[in-house]
Amino acid sequence: MENGNHKEVPDNANEHCPGTESEDAGKADACAGCPNQEACASAPKGPDPDLVAIAERMATVKHKILILSGKGGVGKSTFSAQLSFALADMDFQVGLLDIDICGPSIPKMLGLEGQEIHQSNLGWSPVYVDSIGVMSIGFMLPDPDDAVIWRGPRKNGIIKQFLKDVYWGEIDFLVVDAPPGTSDEHISIVQFLKETGIDGAIIVTTPQQVSLIDVRKEVSFCKKVGIQVLGVVENMSGLSQPLSDFKFLKPSKNGEEEQEDVTERVMAVLREKAPELLDLVACSEVFDSSRGGAARMCVEMGVPFLGKVPLDPRLCKAAEDGKSCFAGDECGVSASALSAIITKLLKNNTLA
Repeated sequence: MENGNHKEVPDNANEHCPGTESEDAGKADACAGCPNQEACASAPKGPDPDLVAIAERMATVKHKILILSGKGGVGKSTFSAQLSFALADMDFQVGLLDIDICGPSIPKMLGLEGQEIHQSNLGWSPVYVDSIGVMSIGFMLPDPDDAVIWRGPRKNGIIKQFLKDVYWGEIDFLVVDAPPGTSDEHISIVQFLKETGIDGAIIVTTPQQVSLIDVRKEVSFCKKVGIQVLGVVENMSGLSQPLSDFKFLKPSKNGEEEQEDVTERVMAVLREKAPELLDLVACSEVFDSSRGGAARMCVEMGVPFLGKVPLDPRLCKAAEDGKSCFAGDECGVSASALSAIITKLLKNNTLA
């Protein structure tokens, strides 16, 4: 964004843009046809007295990290949840804020479905699991199957409430799980937090071009609004699974009969003839990464690459069960990859 004549103007705005902070933002004649029109019209305008209250709340939060993705279904919420578990295991005090208003999945991934928000004299109290404070609109829905059909202003309002009314206490990290894209929620969280300091954003993607195209837009968004990209994580970077976890099927001859499950026969042969193979991890490319995946994109966009996390069925199960993949050694493949990424994140940035 440019700061000409003391007004915030997007780089791709129409000529004579009134600025995103103007009361006429998104409504003036000059706004007609602008790609930012809807977002500007629904975003907060002018001096906001609630920003003082937000600043007071955030004064007890040492670091604020946004978790972003250009496209849905890339495992952003799974990464947010496991990052929170990992930081808590390192004895950091952690808060996890879910601002995906229409698709809140954090309660499920933290094992907190059915929990409710409680009010205290200090404000809304987060719901806790393993010392992690969690806040999500999912705690406010009477039925988890209810659809949240809200326009931008109402989404902005609930995000503001989460920031100014939730009492996090003294915490080291506030991890903010955002919805995919660069829409109302993203503009709101940046506007509400920019005076309190956002450490940066971690962007989650999968290796194929259809995801990376949208991630490039996410990187551009961060650069335009002045958020540092702490790094990009390539999730679902090939299927990695212990050989002993595989199911083996014999193809049917005509394609109409049910495939025969020969897992026990295969495993019996392996146990007898080659037991050492049972300790191997089998890997397979799921998405096309022939163009270099996220690592190449990071070089081209000038942002850090944090690493790859394989598609691990055990990690998927941990997320479904609302558990940490770092508990025990069940998720050995994905847990080690996530640990390396988090260590690199803390080492490369002033977050510890």
